[in-house]
Amino acid sequence: MTETLEKPVKLALYEHELCPFCSMVRQATENLPLTIESRNIMREPGRQQELVEGGGKGMVPCLYREYADGRSEWLYESADIIDYLKRLAAA
Repeated sequence: MTETLEKPVKLALYEHELCPFCSMVRQATENLPLTIESRNIMREPGRQQELVEGGGKGMVPCLYREYADGRSEWLYESADIIDYLKRLAAA
């Protein structure tokens, strides 16, 4: 039986280009039929602070998910992010 995933209304990946784990996520998900906003914590002032305040850690990659009811969730770890996005795309 396949798990039913609640589809977020917004996806954003906190990342930066020098992070090999961020590159892994981008490569693994670039052909998925999902819209994922890139939030570069090195190039965009304030993104690092958003990440720490929202997710509790300054670590990248981190996937921000926002739902229709206003809830938000933060997902860390590249393998977990890749797995989640692939399951979401297949749902």
